[in-house]
Amino acid sequence: MLLGFDIGGTKCAVVIGTVAGNEPIEIVAKVVLPTVAPPYDMIETLFVAAESLLAKHGISNHQLAGIGISCGGPLSSKKGLVLSPPNLPGWDNIPIVEMTEKRFGKPALLQNDANACAVAEWKYGAGRGYENVIFLTFGTGMGAGLILNGRLYSGTSDFAGEVGHLRLADMGPVGFGKAGSFEGWCSGGGIAQLAQIRVRERLQVGEKVSFCNSLADLGGLTAKIVAEAAHGGDELALDIYHTCAEYLGRGLSLLIDILNPEVIVMGSIYGRAKSLLDTRMLQVIEREAYIGASSVCKIVPAGLGESIGDMAALSLAVMSNADKNN
Repeated sequence: MLLGFDIGGTKCAVVIGTVAGNEPIEIVAKVVLPTVAPPYDMIETLFVAAESLLAKHGISNHQLAGIGISCGGPLSSKKGLVLSPPNLPGWDNIPIVEMTEKRFGKPALLQNDANACAVAEWKYGAGRGYENVIFLTFGTGMGAGLILNGRLYSGTSDFAGEVGHLRLADMGPVGFGKAGSFEGWCSGGGIAQLAQIRVRERLQVGEKVSFCNSLADLGGLTAKIVAEAAHGGDELALDIYHTCAEYLGRGLSLLIDILNPEVIVMGSIYGRAKSLLDTRMLQVIEREAYIGASSVCKIVPAGLGESIGDMAALSLAVMSNADKNN
């Protein structure tokens, strides 16, 4: 049996699963809790919820093969510490692996959420069967998990894959604290910023915008609202997504040239807006990336859908047990 903790800024999940050999992980049970308490109180709440869930299903700690902890970074996977993530105020140098192993008596593995999702997609999703996989979150932010030569690569200090920080233009939407960054152009927050800029330009000269009635409504614009308008054929909404696709293609071209992956798996927004992004994105890759690398790289949406967070934590649980046995 496997135990997983998925720790996020607004909610956390405790999940139990099982796996046999190379078969997919089967999710047995799950409980979701709001992230509201101070860190140590929240961790105690998660531990109590896990113990209750295990007891409910007749599972003892002894039956656990391993424990996985997926959490937003920065963190140290080697030291098992959560290091002040921006979406988890107060989580400063939290020794969560030590606490978990002491409580449950089983090996635990901590990774940032992008790395954890990369492992899950590599083992059980759209990256299965490949040795060189890049997973891009492409959701609220833009982070990456890297599987290189059949191993998770996290870098010297766990900062490998922070592709959202790459600057793609001197000016542009702000993401990862940097104007014109990959995350600024290609994330939910970045698309919303771009939409606000473009819509403001139209409204201030008296033009109407189908998906935003007034300047007072600008703050409510989201990537989802713009995508719905684009799917409906709205010219401005389509142009916003075409701009996103332009910079998505530029960012992917850099990754393709540097890492020469077999497959790039993209989550969240790409799965929902693939038809709005692909044409321009692929044109840019054809223009910018080295043909010897781009011709062997597939670009696909994530395969695990809404279960990816649960599968990510449980995939780390599998790895924690493997690490112990090596």
